[in-house]
Amino acid sequence: MRVWPAARLPRSEHGAAALSLNPDDQSLHQGVCAGERRAIAKAITLLESTRADHRVRADALLNSLLPRTGNAMRLGISGVPGVGKSTFIETLGLALIARGQRVAVLAIDPSSSVHGGSILGDKTRMEHLSVNPHAYIRPSPASGTLGGVAEKTREAMLVCEAAGYDVVIVETVGVGQSETAVAGMTDMFVLLQLPNAGDDLQAIKKGVMELADLVVINKADIDATAAARAEANIAGVLRIYSPPSRQDAEPEKWHPQVMSLSALKGQGLTTFIAHVDRFHALRRAGGEFAARRQQQALAWMWELIQSRLQADFKRHPEVQARLPSLTAQVREFRVAPSVAARALLAVFEPPESTLSNP
Repeated sequence: MRVWPAARLPRSEHGAAALSLNPDDQSLHQGVCAGERRAIAKAITLLESTRADHRVRADALLNSLLPRTGNAMRLGISGVPGVGKSTFIETLGLALIARGQRVAVLAIDPSSSVHGGSILGDKTRMEHLSVNPHAYIRPSPASGTLGGVAEKTREAMLVCEAAGYDVVIVETVGVGQSETAVAGMTDMFVLLQLPNAGDDLQAIKKGVMELADLVVINKADIDATAAARAEANIAGVLRIYSPPSRQDAEPEKWHPQVMSLSALKGQGLTTFIAHVDRFHALRRAGGEFAARRQQQALAWMWELIQSRLQADFKRHPEVQARLPSLTAQVREFRVAPSVAARALLAVFEPPESTLSNP
């Protein structure tokens, strides 16, 4: 049973002719479409690879899976460490499975700035969900990517959709108020807060708060009074972002909400799912759902173009030749950064292959 039906987006049949699957990847494609866990894991690993030959294969695989994507509800979950994201996701995932849905979780783990490694222990924190045959959990390292997500999170999300998962949950690293990238790749952004997370001034800070579609006060069972106070404070903040007058004038549109629950005890999950159902219904009815997906796809394309251009820029021989001198002059305040930037850009000629494999 699919409670959140698909919002099929128009797809072009042009531009993919040059990408073809080799026999091994044909088998991988079939395995993903059949929902085989091993095939899903291998596909995501291929997409995460930085080898040039793997990137060509990954692009062909992703394009072949694209017609099967777009059916899942994409939920972004963020919050500070210790707020109970893993417990919340496991409880939510099991509740969704109980009503007939398949759930995929893409959990992003922080990477060490010293040795670059990650623990990737999310499966151990979701011990019941991880063994459920209707769930798939994929931990991935952030690997220095900003915004609380991994570089290939979007690609992994499409693989899970192609595999037939009804809900794809993206759990961010959990490092503070800068985790806004997940809001740009999901349909609904949920921010988890603690009952005693701070005062009114802390709550009003811009960043993730103003991007949240739903704010959830978790661990409400520990201190119900503190949870009620936090809920009232955040509700006041959300009224600033979306005044009551605007809500009255646009009752058919979704306006950010706040609620309390206890993921550990399973209290409030029914209300949370009801909020998600209403959000999805209102966004689809108003055409915002499909429009947001289209904007996200274009933003993703430009992000990859900028990333590849920056990499090619740094590897350009003339840029590399002039960079040490100009860097030293900027550091010593002998050349303005804008002047140095223009001088480097003037000698940069992007290679013809720049956009062939972003």
